[in-house]
Amino acid sequence: MDQRTRPFRSVLYIPGSKDRALEKARGLPVDAIIFDLEDAVSPDEKDNARATLAAALEQGGYGDRMRVVRINGLDTQWGEADAKAAADMDCDAVLLPKVESTKQLDALAALIGDKPIWAMMETPRGMLNAAEIAAYPQLTGFVMGTNDLAKELQTRFRADRLPMMAGLGLCLLAAKAEGIVIVDGVYNAFKDADGLKVECDQGRDMGFDGKTLIHPAQVDVANAAFAPSEAEIDLANRQIAAFEDVEASGQGVAVVDGKIVENLHVVTAREILAKADAIAALEG
Repeated sequence: MDQRTRPFRSVLYIPGSKDRALEKARGLPVDAIIFDLEDAVSPDEKDNARATLAAALEQGGYGDRMRVVRINGLDTQWGEADAKAAADMDCDAVLLPKVESTKQLDALAALIGDKPIWAMMETPRGMLNAAEIAAYPQLTGFVMGTNDLAKELQTRFRADRLPMMAGLGLCLLAAKAEGIVIVDGVYNAFKDADGLKVECDQGRDMGFDGKTLIHPAQVDVANAAFAPSEAEIDLANRQIAAFEDVEASGQGVAVVDGKIVENLHVVTAREILAKADAIAALEG
C-alpha cells in the first residue's frame, strides 16, 4: 500500500513488558502500534520485556495494524540487545530514539539487516539534520518526540505549540520530500478530549499522517481527525467527475463550487478517496 494513502491516524504506544496491554491492543481500532522497550519499561524489566514482546508478536492477532518496535538507544546498555531481538521479531519496523545523524542509522542497520527503520525526532540536532535522516534508504518513518523536544528547547507549554513550529516544520518538509510517514507527538492530558482534538486538527492541517497516543481513550479522537471527512470525500468525488467531464469533451475548464479544478487537485482528490477506502478496509 502507498505510504501516502495507508492510514496512520492513530499510533498507540504499548509497553512491551505488559502481557495485559499487549493482549488488549489486539482489539483496539488503531492503525499502528509502537511496542515500546524504551521509556515504558523499567531497567529491571528490560530483558524480560524482549522475550514477552517477541512471544506476543509471534502469537500474532494484530491484523493489518503497522507493528513498530521502539528499542532503547544504541548508546545505552540495552540498545544492542534490543536491536538484535527486534531483528527476529515479527514486526514491520524498528524505531530508534533520539536520532541525530545517519551514523546512528548505519549502526542500527548493521544489527537488524534490511528491516525498515523509523526514527524518533526529538532533539534540536535531529531537527537540523532532518533532511539527511529522511533520505536514508532504509528509513520509512518519522515519529515526533515533542516531550523531549520541549525539554531540549526549554519552552513553556502553549496550546498552539508555537515554540516547536520550526522543528516540526523542518521534519515535515524532510518527510514529505522523501515520501516517508510522519506522525505527530503525544498529547499528555489523556482525559482532555477537547484539547487533544485541537492538537490533532492542528497536526492534520500541518500535514502529519497521524498522532502518537499514550492511552486507548485517545484513539477515537485521532481516528476522526486524521480521516477524510464526509465533506472532503464528497468534494473529491465531484472534483474528479468535473475534471473528467471536461477532459472527455475537450472544452472549457473544470469548476466545482466556484473554484477551478486542475490536475493537482485531482491527484489530491484521488489520494483522499484511496485513504478513505484503505480506512474502510482496515476497519472492516
